[in-house]
Amino acid sequence: MRTLGIAALEDKIVQQAARTILECIYEEDFLGFSYGFRPRRSPHQALDALFVGITKRKVNWIIDADIRGFFDNISHEWLMKFLEHRIADPRMLRLLKKWLKAGVSEDGEWSPTTVGTPQGAVISPLYANVFLHYVFDLWINDWRKREAQGEVTVIRYADDFVIGFREESDARRCLAALTERFAKFGLELHPDKTRLIEFGRYAEERRAKRGDSPPKTFDFLGFTHISGKTRRGDFTIHRKTSRKKFQTKLDALRVELLRRRHADLAETGGWLLNVYRGWCQYYAVPGNYERLRQFKDALQQMWLNVLRRRSQRGRRLTWAKFSKLSRQWLPTPKILHPYPNVRFASQHPR
Repeated sequence: MRTLGIAALEDKIVQQAARTILECIYEEDFLGFSYGFRPRRSPHQALDALFVGITKRKVNWIIDADIRGFFDNISHEWLMKFLEHRIADPRMLRLLKKWLKAGVSEDGEWSPTTVGTPQGAVISPLYANVFLHYVFDLWINDWRKREAQGEVTVIRYADDFVIGFREESDARRCLAALTERFAKFGLELHPDKTRLIEFGRYAEERRAKRGDSPPKTFDFLGFTHISGKTRRGDFTIHRKTSRKKFQTKLDALRVELLRRRHADLAETGGWLLNVYRGWCQYYAVPGNYERLRQFKDALQQMWLNVLRRRSQRGRRLTWAKFSKLSRQWLPTPKILHPYPNVRFASQHPR
């Protein structure tokens, strides 16, 4: 559970106006491998870039990283210094500083904030991008040009990022330097969510020769990335909905279905249809059909169990009768997204 800093309506309007102006400035500075909270950029573009980067470039090792409590630990002092690089108007700087120190209200009691950005505020995503632009993006871009012996591929979405390396020595040196770099600005890599793994075109073959297990998987933006082969035997990455995201969503839906068990069937069916469509619009990528089918099957079973608990007569509801209702509100899943290399090529013709 995290405290939220929900601004008043007037503040939201002013924050959105400030964010619109500042985005025009910072979009000239932000680097291409940064995808989170930016106009005309989406999580799927970051996923496409990651797929293409690993399959088309020389990647043998992966740093899968996550910053512990990033939004809660952003240094106000450092952030204001970074903002002053591009913003000269003292009135704008004073306004941005006020929003940082607005505090949070919990159980009717206000408490001040000395670090972190108010989660839920319109301006917070821009704060986060500016902070990581100076702390991480510019640093890693310079590091891979000056320090790395081989190719380095970087993809960042908000505080989640993946770095691919050709050389293991580069990966280990970068991880150590990265830990030191973040510590300087009051941040810490999450020890349980940050890993260095062997992953890439030749990882499976090399690990097999050494007698090791197959390459480990890693999660990024809700998908588990798995080293695999195409039908022709070429290297590829299989992507499935991560187990954590899958189970967390089903647990939340189970609670909501129980709350709605006496509601009108059409109302509940329409709500489930919207939930199911939203899930598919994000997770219906090539190779993830089995997870989509499992999600639909789980929804059907949960809904049937809830309907059987409505009354004594509900216990006699058979699968044959329920399947008619299910077909009306839960259509057969289908893949909605193109292959990542195809979409990436269309958006980056060069």
